[in-house]
Amino acid sequence: MGEARDDPRVFLVEPEQRGVLPLDRFHIPSRLRRTVRSEPFEIRVDTAFDAVVAACAAPGRDREESWINDPIRRLYAELNARGHAHSIECWRDEKLVGGLYGVTLGGAFFGESMFSRERDASKVALVHLVARLKRGGWRLLDAQFLTEHLSQFGAVETPQAAYLKLLKAARPLTPDPHALRLPMTGEEAVAYALQPTTQAS
Repeated sequence: MGEARDDPRVFLVEPEQRGVLPLDRFHIPSRLRRTVRSEPFEIRVDTAFDAVVAACAAPGRDREESWINDPIRRLYAELNARGHAHSIECWRDEKLVGGLYGVTLGGAFFGESMFSRERDASKVALVHLVARLKRGGWRLLDAQFLTEHLSQFGAVETPQAAYLKLLKAARPLTPDPHALRLPMTGEEAVAYALQPTTQAS
């Protein structure tokens, strides 16, 4: 992480309590289910990765500062070029209006940041991400820190020791990377996101 948007330094953070979105207990509020099914946005994957990262780093209503500085943006761009980082994007009328990005390692996906320029755009992107992760065989969705925004989806705080066990079980797995880019309707996204699965332990 960076201390601030304009600070060139990068440092590592290892929280004692890790935010995790259990894929086997992912929850979608009823209003959001209707929104996803109505398909208000066109969902694209990895077509504007740098723009998603830039939007996540930009000042917004809920944040004046960002941990995403220029060195971090360059590193994530390189990970994306190597196929290790991905963006889920919401588009409307050829404009990028929301999305998220993260890094994949074995059967673990590390969600890094999200943004919205229209109501529910980042939430819709998250539902589509979870649907694709579950369809492709991922087992762990790391949300880094628990927030009120993520708790509505079932996110929980996980002690570091328990988290490391989840990560150890997920890393050797080989999910289907094509699952991230599969075309998926809103109805399918909700169905896959809510589909029962066996969580690593």
